[in-house]
Amino acid sequence: MSPERKRRKVRHGVVVSAAGDKTCVVMVQERKRHRMYGKMITRSTKFHTHDENNESGVGDKVTIMETRPVSKTKRWRLVKVVEKAK
Repeated sequence: MSPERKRRKVRHGVVVSAAGDKTCVVMVQERKRHRMYGKMITRSTKFHTHDENNESGVGDKVTIMETRPVSKTKRWRLVKVVEKAK
């Protein structure tokens, strides 16, 4: 492995749950074109995210980054809140 670290994955999504302490669930939607039919397909994935300062709320648009495992389900951390919910 090279001495410099690999680039980490970054995703943009919307917070769908902020009930846990220092945890929020972020839904990331990905639009892809179907290989055979060409129709656009929307896939959504939920990521459990480590939110150290509990700064996110439901409906906020956020940026998350891949990180080492923080718990059983959390492998992502909150980078910043892009837009607060209205």
